[in-house]
Amino acid sequence: MTSIPSLYLAQFRTTIAEQLQYRGSLVIWLIGLILEPVVFLAVWTAVATSQGGSVDGFTAGGFAAYYIVAMLVDHATFTWIMFEFEYWIRQGTLSPLLLRPVHPIHRQVAVNLTFKLLTFVVLLPVAVILALVFHPQANLQGWALLAFIPSLLLAMALRFTVEWTLALAAFWITRVSATNQLYFVVFVFLSGQAAPLALLPGPVAELARWLPFYRMLGFPVELALGRLTPRDALIGIGAQVAWLAIALLVMNALWDRGIRRYSAVGA
Repeated sequence: MTSIPSLYLAQFRTTIAEQLQYRGSLVIWLIGLILEPVVFLAVWTAVATSQGGSVDGFTAGGFAAYYIVAMLVDHATFTWIMFEFEYWIRQGTLSPLLLRPVHPIHRQVAVNLTFKLLTFVVLLPVAVILALVFHPQANLQGWALLAFIPSLLLAMALRFTVEWTLALAAFWITRVSATNQLYFVVFVFLSGQAAPLALLPGPVAELARWLPFYRMLGFPVELALGRLTPRDALIGIGAQVAWLAIALLVMNALWDRGIRRYSAVGA
């Protein structure tokens, strides 16, 4: 166990070197990460303006604050393991990872964190520019900003665990792209990424609050912006912990079953 920090440090160095070698790909990734929330922001700002200044309590400035913070939270929590794991299985990339003395998940965690550290250097100035252009407005509160920190960390852990768990379907299904796309469509609408939950139809919003997607993105965003009460914050963090525990149990169970039947399909 004492060697795990050194393994993470070595993976950090390797990933930084790899990303700097593929600067063009890095720029394309960043454009995609920035473009989607900017489109949502522009659309909802236009809607608020056309509706006389607000939509269900969200002003143009409120939408600006929501989507700028959502862009940062989404970047902190997103993963690509659901797309990558299929290739690990089909091309046999998983085989050498299994020979290492630590679980392959550690490699993916290290790669994920390193990529985000690199790209946040660009993303934060973009957020500042968007703030200057769209003039966000938020009811910032000290306790909410403090509570935002553990909620963001839990959102990162929850989304990573859930998406790693879903990626394990590749042990049983050779092509999982359709499953991945279905998941991401559901995520976009029920996490608060396409629209804040307050703008969704009542039954849909209530369903979203019971599912884990909102806890991965919309909840920490609304908490940071001071749109939740202390009671809402406690319930939300409790829900994050509960969903994370469930996801870890399911992930470990599927990993144990999947690894027993694993065989590389080939390129």
